[in-house]
Amino acid sequence: MSSTVTEIPAPTVASGEPVLSLRGAAVRVGGRTLWSSVDLTVGAGEFTAVLGPNGVGKSTLVKVLLGVLPAAAGEVRVLGAPPGHGGARVGYLPQRRSFDPSLRVRGVDVVRLGLDGDRWGIPVPGLGGVKRRAARDRVEEVVELVGASGYAHRPIGQCSGGEQQRLLIAQALVRRPRLLLLDEPLDSLDLPNQSAVAGLLGRICRQEGVAVVMVAHDVNPILHHLDRVVYIAGGGAAAGTPAEVITSETLTRLYRTPIEVLRTSDRRLVVVGQPEAPALHSDRRGAHPEHGTGGGGRAAG
Repeated sequence: MSSTVTEIPAPTVASGEPVLSLRGAAVRVGGRTLWSSVDLTVGAGEFTAVLGPNGVGKSTLVKVLLGVLPAAAGEVRVLGAPPGHGGARVGYLPQRRSFDPSLRVRGVDVVRLGLDGDRWGIPVPGLGGVKRRAARDRVEEVVELVGASGYAHRPIGQCSGGEQQRLLIAQALVRRPRLLLLDEPLDSLDLPNQSAVAGLLGRICRQEGVAVVMVAHDVNPILHHLDRVVYIAGGGAAAGTPAEVITSETLTRLYRTPIEVLRTSDRRLVVVGQPEAPALHSDRRGAHPEHGTGGGGRAAG
């Protein structure tokens, strides 16, 4: 069987049709409700972050949207259909994986796997030349879109963490999805790369009209790009704009204990209170002075 592909058309967006819709959604795992009463609507070109402490089901929400795990209650619609029916119109980037430094596969080949890596066989010589050129052109286009042209032909094991993440985002975008789901794409990146990748995702949202839903451990690098936030804690959830959700009142209600949200002079958010659950906003790789995590507080990035 040939591994060539047909040219992927640009996505179209039906007027007024949300890319993603949840109404009273809930999920249960092992007999335990992780979260419930999630109401969310995401349109084309909108950027949404899923926030919350470890273990509350942020990644589980992505699994529900992918159709891997069913919702226990409520309604979930992805591109106007039940989850799992989006096909190439849904791009997905799982939690970051490391590439062995000795791996010789080029970055551009990793991107190409997102286009036709699910197919088997070797192209028959002399056949499908137009399709192969279209595939090659699309890979080059998306590599340029993410700003990876300068190193895409380098072995991916020799690329930096930020460069690898850009190539993996290109892989998730290569089939022109209308919805891009990312599970902690900034994890393990240093602060400059967090900011750069966050800016890239915000630009893709606006320029390409792609709806982005991103699980995040630290909201500050992406805060000024966000249209909506889903904050999961204590078995419940709150959704809305960042200004509506990341507030002392909302987090106090979710955690059922006094929580205070502060904004520093450089406009970073800091969540203060007990229990330590709000530490979702701290840097897993260790506290940095600029994160302001002393005294029981946790920087929201």
